[in-house]
Amino acid sequence: MLNITKTSTAFFFYKSVLRKVSFHPDLFKKELNKAISSLPLEEGLRLYRWSVSYAKTYPETFHSLSFSN
Repeated sequence: MLNITKTSTAFFFYKSVLRKVSFHPDLFKKELNKAISSLPLEEGLRLYRWSVSYAKTYPETFHSLSFSN
């Protein structure tokens, strides 16, 4: 049986915010931290995984994520 969970609208909201600020590494990191802290754990992990793969298209953003706490 499939384990299908509903994704909150906040998840999609934060995803769109991160797309809009992806040009600025510090702002991306700040918004990502804010999103992860306000989302439920499972959605926070999904958003973080998505952000790492998305940030690979922006080298300076990806490096700021890779070497941060």
